Amino acid sequence: MTSSRHRLLTLSALALLLAAAGCSSTDDATSVAVPEPPADQVELCRALDKELPKTVAGQNRSELAPKSELTAGWGDAAIVLRCGVPRPDGMDDPQAKAVEADGVNWMLEQRADGPRFTTTYRKAYVEVTLGQKYAHDVTPLSDFASAIKKTDPSSL
Repeated sequence: MTSSRHRLLTLSALALLLAAAGCSSTDDATSVAVPEPPADQVELCRALDKELPKTVAGQNRSELAPKSELTAGWGDAAIVLRCGVPRPDGMDDPQAKAVEADGVNWMLEQRADGPRFTTTYRKAYVEVTLGQKYAHDVTPLSDFASAIKKTDPSSL
Protein backbone atom coordinates (compact mmCIF):
# COMPACT_ATOMS: atom_id res chain seq x y z
CA MET A 1 0.00 0.00 0.00
CA THR A 2 1.39 3.39 -0.91
CA SER A 3 1.92 5.93 1.83
CA SER A 4 -0.52 8.45 0.26
CA ARG A 5 -3.23 5.80 0.04
CA HIS A 6 -2.50 4.72 3.65
CA ARG A 7 -2.76 8.37 4.75
CA LEU A 8 -6.09 8.75 2.90
CA LEU A 9 -7.51 5.64 4.61
CA THR A 10 -6.26 6.85 7.99
CA LEU A 11 -7.83 10.28 7.48
CA SER A 12 -11.09 8.66 6.34
CA ALA A 13 -11.16 6.43 9.43
CA LEU A 14 -10.40 9.43 11.66
CA ALA A 15 -13.22 11.42 10.04
CA LEU A 16 -15.65 8.54 10.70
CA LEU A 17 -14.56 8.33 14.35
CA LEU A 18 -15.02 12.07 14.82
CA ALA A 19 -18.45 11.93 13.20
CA ALA A 20 -19.47 9.03 15.44
CA ALA A 21 -18.20 10.86 18.53
CA GLY A 22 -20.30 13.86 17.53
CA CYS A 23 -23.41 11.66 17.60
CA SER A 24 -23.30 10.99 21.33
CA SER A 25 -26.38 10.58 23.48
CA THR A 26 -26.42 14.29 24.33
CA ASP A 27 -27.09 15.02 20.65
CA ASP A 28 -30.25 12.95 21.01
CA ALA A 29 -31.24 14.87 24.14
CA THR A 30 -34.09 17.33 23.97
CA SER A 31 -32.92 20.93 23.93
CA VAL A 32 -34.36 23.08 26.71
CA ALA A 33 -33.63 26.71 27.58
CA VAL A 34 -31.90 26.92 30.96
CA PRO A 35 -33.30 29.66 33.23
CA GLU A 36 -30.98 32.28 34.74
CA PRO A 37 -32.38 32.93 38.23
CA PRO A 38 -30.75 34.96 41.02
CA ALA A 39 -28.17 33.12 43.18
CA ASP A 40 -30.57 32.44 46.07
CA GLN A 41 -32.98 30.72 43.68
CA VAL A 42 -30.15 28.72 42.07
CA GLU A 43 -29.46 27.15 45.48
CA LEU A 44 -33.15 26.24 45.87
CA CYS A 45 -33.16 24.74 42.37
CA ARG A 46 -30.02 22.70 43.03
CA ALA A 47 -31.62 21.30 46.18
CA LEU A 48 -34.78 20.52 44.19
CA ASP A 49 -32.77 18.72 41.50
CA LYS A 50 -31.37 16.34 44.12
CA GLU A 51 -34.90 15.52 45.38
CA LEU A 52 -36.66 15.08 42.03
CA PRO A 53 -38.17 11.65 41.41
CA LYS A 54 -36.55 9.14 39.07
CA THR A 55 -39.93 8.54 37.43
CA VAL A 56 -42.89 10.83 36.82
CA ALA A 57 -46.20 9.45 35.56
CA GLY A 58 -44.43 6.18 34.82
CA GLN A 59 -41.81 7.94 32.64
CA ASN A 60 -38.09 7.56 33.43
CA ARG A 61 -35.86 10.61 33.78
CA SER A 62 -34.27 11.53 30.45
CA GLU A 63 -31.35 13.65 29.26
CA LEU A 64 -31.84 17.29 28.34
CA ALA A 65 -29.38 19.56 26.59
CA PRO A 66 -27.61 21.47 27.82
CA LYS A 67 -27.26 19.47 31.02
CA SER A 68 -28.20 21.62 34.02
CA GLU A 69 -29.35 21.34 37.62
CA LEU A 70 -32.07 23.84 36.68
CA THR A 71 -33.79 21.54 34.17
CA ALA A 72 -35.05 17.95 34.16
CA GLY A 73 -37.08 15.78 31.82
CA TRP A 74 -39.00 12.53 31.89
CA GLY A 75 -39.97 10.34 28.99
CA ASP A 76 -39.39 11.47 25.45
CA ALA A 77 -39.63 15.14 26.51
CA ALA A 78 -43.23 14.47 27.49
CA ILE A 79 -42.55 16.12 30.86
CA VAL A 80 -40.02 18.95 31.31
CA LEU A 81 -39.25 20.86 34.50
CA ARG A 82 -37.38 24.18 34.63
CA CYS A 83 -36.56 25.76 37.98
CA GLY A 84 -35.91 29.45 38.51
CA VAL A 85 -38.02 30.73 35.62
CA PRO A 86 -39.20 34.35 35.67
CA ARG A 87 -42.63 35.10 37.16
CA PRO A 88 -45.15 34.52 34.36
CA ASP A 89 -47.20 37.54 33.26
CA GLY A 90 -50.34 35.41 33.63
CA MET A 91 -49.98 35.55 37.41
CA ASP A 92 -51.19 39.16 37.26
CA ASP A 93 -54.46 38.01 35.71
CA PRO A 94 -57.16 37.52 38.35
CA GLN A 95 -58.90 35.15 35.92
CA ALA A 96 -55.84 32.88 35.57
CA LYS A 97 -56.60 29.20 36.01
CA ALA A 98 -54.87 27.32 38.79
CA VAL A 99 -54.74 23.81 40.23
CA GLU A 100 -53.51 22.34 43.49
CA ALA A 101 -51.64 19.04 43.59
CA ASP A 102 -50.72 17.56 46.97
CA GLY A 103 -50.25 20.93 48.66
CA VAL A 104 -48.49 22.73 45.80
CA ASN A 105 -50.35 25.41 43.86
CA TRP A 106 -49.78 25.76 40.12
CA MET A 107 -50.90 28.36 37.57
CA LEU A 108 -52.11 26.72 34.34
CA GLU A 109 -51.37 28.01 30.86
CA GLN A 110 -53.02 26.10 28.01
CA ARG A 111 -50.80 25.80 24.93
CA ALA A 112 -51.22 24.02 21.61
CA ASP A 113 -48.45 21.51 22.39
CA GLY A 114 -49.64 20.75 25.92
CA PRO A 115 -50.22 22.52 29.22
CA ARG A 116 -47.61 24.50 31.14
CA PHE A 117 -47.81 24.84 34.92
CA THR A 118 -45.84 27.23 37.14
CA THR A 119 -45.71 27.04 40.92
CA THR A 120 -47.23 29.89 42.87
CA TYR A 121 -46.41 31.11 46.39
CA ARG A 122 -42.85 29.72 46.25
CA LYS A 123 -39.47 31.46 46.52
CA ALA A 124 -38.37 30.07 43.12
CA TYR A 125 -40.82 29.59 40.27
CA VAL A 126 -40.85 26.01 38.98
CA GLU A 127 -42.32 25.44 35.52
CA VAL A 128 -43.51 22.06 34.27
CA THR A 129 -44.57 21.54 30.68
CA LEU A 130 -46.51 18.43 29.82
CA GLY A 131 -46.79 16.89 26.39
CA GLN A 132 -50.08 16.77 24.51
CA LYS A 133 -50.91 13.34 25.93
CA TYR A 134 -51.29 15.06 29.34
CA ALA A 135 -53.55 17.83 28.00
CA HIS A 136 -56.30 16.94 30.48
CA ASP A 137 -54.25 15.21 33.16
CA VAL A 138 -52.56 17.05 36.03
CA THR A 139 -51.62 13.91 37.94
CA PRO A 140 -47.91 14.18 36.95
CA LEU A 141 -47.75 17.31 39.13
CA SER A 142 -48.35 15.18 42.24
CA ASP A 143 -45.02 13.45 41.61
CA PHE A 144 -43.23 16.79 42.13
CA ALA A 145 -45.09 17.91 45.26
CA SER A 146 -42.90 16.27 47.89
CA ALA A 147 -39.63 17.53 46.37
CA ILE A 148 -40.96 21.06 45.92
CA LYS A 149 -42.38 21.31 49.43
CA LYS A 150 -39.09 20.01 50.88
CA THR A 151 -36.75 22.34 48.96
CA ASP A 152 -38.70 25.46 47.93
CA PRO A 153 -40.52 26.98 50.90
CA SER A 154 -43.89 28.63 50.50
CA SER A 155 -43.74 32.42 50.35
CA LEU A 156 -47.13 32.75 52.09
